[in-house]
Amino acid sequence: TLDKVLLRGEIQIGYVINPPGLIKDPNTGKLSGIYYDAVELMAKNLSLKANWKEEVSWGTMNEGLYTDKYDMIVGAVWPSSNRAKKVDFSIPLYYSADNAYVRADDYRFNTPQDINSNKITIATLDGEMSSIIAKSSYPTVKTLSLPEDASIAQNLLNVKSGKADITFVEQAVAQEFMANNPGSIKNPFSSYIRIFGNTIVLPKDQPGFENMINTAMEEIINSNDAERIVKSYEKYPNSFYMPQKPFVE
Repeated sequence: TLDKVLLRGEIQIGYVINPPGLIKDPNTGKLSGIYYDAVELMAKNLSLKANWKEEVSWGTMNEGLYTDKYDMIVGAVWPSSNRAKKVDFSIPLYYSADNAYVRADDYRFNTPQDINSNKITIATLDGEMSSIIAKSSYPTVKTLSLPEDASIAQNLLNVKSGKADITFVEQAVAQEFMANNPGSIKNPFSSYIRIFGNTIVLPKDQPGFENMINTAMEEIINSNDAERIVKSYEKYPNSFYMPQKPFVE
């Protein structure tokens, strides 16, 4: 992969729309977002072109890596054990909290263990982390699954409407939903369900390419460009967490 990228002088990218990690203007098709800005800067520092070749979905995004349609997948993707069997990941540019959300007037949930009930339905999105958490942590609980090309925010709409009881959503996504739908949902727990690093998906067992990408990402982080980019898209305070510096100032 490294040899092919250097020979053609560009990184071919498959991308998942996942605001604010990656945003697509519905009218113009123009891309923006945290990872768009970061990857464009990374490519510039590497003297390579970033070719945003193909939009992909959560469920099918890995297929293009297997067939060499693109060299990596961008969209602030969260690593998981299941995904790591088939692909590798870059170092995280920043971290996100994944919280549980229920209707604002639902008082059945005091701890995450309360989710384990045959009376509960979890709203999930195929291939996305909500479905992975549901399968790994609550395998016997019913789910209301959406197709992989649906919006993540649709999970929150299904909770709000009563079609489902609970879902797992990135804090920034839920903050935006609550701003547009005040008093509709809440996080019933005092802490997050999971913390995930936002990464780039890389082809399996390509150490030269992986090392190049990680070195370029680390350069962006250590130069404070990563924090600048993240803050420029952080609409609500404390939505994201930056990597801890490996030294004491």
